[in-house]
Amino acid sequence: MSLPRPIIAVLAPFEPLFTAPTWKKVMTLLVGTVLARGRRTVTVALRQMGLQMNAQFSVFHHVLNRARWSPLAVSRRLLQVLVGTFVRAGGTVEIVIDETLERRWGPKISKRGHWRDSLRSSKKHAVSPSGLRWVTMALVVRLPWTRTVVGVAELRVSCPRLQR
Repeated sequence: MSLPRPIIAVLAPFEPLFTAPTWKKVMTLLVGTVLARGRRTVTVALRQMGLQMNAQFSVFHHVLNRARWSPLAVSRRLLQVLVGTFVRAGGTVEIVIDETLERRWGPKISKRGHWRDSLRSSKKHAVSPSGLRWVTMALVVRLPWTRTVVGVAELRVSCPRLQR
């Protein structure tokens, strides 16, 4: 699979973060995801690449659950690339942090906790739904030649309740 040079230049900073076999799978999944319409899953990406009949179909799922690479390292590199690119272009960069509650339950979800919902609670009535709390960091970029503000989700981390 050969990609145009401008795309290779954008992806090159991320290659050292993966092993060689994993990088090949990441590139296949990335191109398949870009080409996919609708839901973007591993299966849809592989179908777009013509690999639905491949006997090694399941090894592409290992990129997300078994391969040895650090999502935090990839996120750090993405932040460096985005800030370097947009600041060099004359834009301003803001980092926005937000938290959200994913309402999930079940016997295998161990990081679930009860969290105070500040929107639905009042001084007299406290609402505390259970679920997984996620903290998201996003980059908000303002470029000088447009009024459009672009937000890029940069990092999402689960924050479990500490045991006392």
